[in-house]
Amino acid sequence: MRAHEAGALHAEGYGGPPHWLPWPTDVMELLPQLWPQTVGRDEQGRLTVGGLDVVSIAREFGTAAYVVDEEDFRARARAFRDEFAAPFEGLGGVDVYYAGKAFLCTEVARWVAQEGLSLDVCSGGELAVAQRASFPAERIGMHGNNKSVAEIRQALEYGVGRIVLDSFEEIDRVAAVATELGVRAPVMVRVTVGVEAHTHEFIATAHEDQKFGFSLAGGRAAEAIARILARPDVLDLRGLHSHIGSQIFDTSGFEVSARRLVGLHAEVAHVHGVHLPEMDLGGGYGIAYTSEHTPLSPAALGEQMADLVRRELKSVGDGGPGTPAPRISIEPGRAIVGPSTFTLYEVGTVKDVDLGGGAKRTYVSVDGGMSDNIRTALYDADYSCTLASRRSDAAPRLARVVGRHCESGDIVVMDEYLPDDIAPGDLVAVPGTGAYCRSMASQYNHTPRPPVLAVRDGVARVIVRRETVEDLLALDVG
Repeated sequence: MRAHEAGALHAEGYGGPPHWLPWPTDVMELLPQLWPQTVGRDEQGRLTVGGLDVVSIAREFGTAAYVVDEEDFRARARAFRDEFAAPFEGLGGVDVYYAGKAFLCTEVARWVAQEGLSLDVCSGGELAVAQRASFPAERIGMHGNNKSVAEIRQALEYGVGRIVLDSFEEIDRVAAVATELGVRAPVMVRVTVGVEAHTHEFIATAHEDQKFGFSLAGGRAAEAIARILARPDVLDLRGLHSHIGSQIFDTSGFEVSARRLVGLHAEVAHVHGVHLPEMDLGGGYGIAYTSEHTPLSPAALGEQMADLVRRELKSVGDGGPGTPAPRISIEPGRAIVGPSTFTLYEVGTVKDVDLGGGAKRTYVSVDGGMSDNIRTALYDADYSCTLASRRSDAAPRLARVVGRHCESGDIVVMDEYLPDDIAPGDLVAVPGTGAYCRSMASQYNHTPRPPVLAVRDGVARVIVRRETVEDLLALDVG
């Protein structure tokens, strides 16, 4: 990995541009796969979103700021809803759960509900946001590998549609709270199926060495199912769940996962005489952060996922008369909110650094950084960016966009071509920051977190306000 605790100078790749970043013929070009659908440039070269230019946005709301194209978010949500519904119509049907961990606030929860999706939450805090938005309880799934008793009680009192169980202790914990409340808890079993989709290593051993779920190969999943079915008074087993990774660009990993999950589904029917009504194949669908990435469309994903589920069910004799196919669930998060959002920064300094041998690097420092996007430092993630506030006819210059924090590894965009006349006061925009950037944001160096702005039909509004110094000091009891 390029990230290094001693700083960027020690990191891999500290040299020329990566292979996927060619010399641009037009340094101002916007690659459509990287940007929200309504983004473009006006006659002055300014980036626009939802009919509003970013110079006006920066003037009114300041920078750094996350900017969400509301119509783009809604369109992507509808695409998953509709493009999966059609191919799964002949099976047991499909539910699309928006993975709230990618990014969630009250307004986004309302969008998700209005577009007909369900919602996946993984903490009491995320559930509280859903409750504040009056999200329909029966369309909420509750995840988490170590849910507290308070969180379980919160979920059951609100009446969530499913709780995904992750350990034997949690089976007992949910059963105890359900007994206390006098309810029957709808639950699913998270199965570790031995598939790691990042590298397409579909082995059933090494990738079970993780904190999530019940091992399929080790028999723990079968044991968990038996324990739950032994408590029908307080536990209602709805089905099986798996999640195989993230930034997945094809469905081959899901094929292996579905085969193993359908096999367990058939085993439950054979051993216990129970046809579980639901099956969740998780999420992890990839997005384009750079020109290197070519994600599948929701339509292609829907067709391919339905084909592989149909094939696997047929292999075990399910889906026919007397053996109804389970209703499938998927959990896109990044694939909906990621491309719908960009982060807007103002340039503060531009610095050329000699690397020796006639080589140099240009550092473009912006008024944000690892506190609003930790993914570059944490995951070695690549991003793109563009000059956003004006037109430029200057030649391209290879630059590294860095943040304002006291860390050498505080890098926003590792490598990007920007106009040679990039200067302090310019605005730059980094696409693809909707997923995990605000969710994982921090107050490092006591830096208040940026606002989240939603833009639609030429109007920008705050959906998460900017933190202030007063907010930082409010929890300090000194």
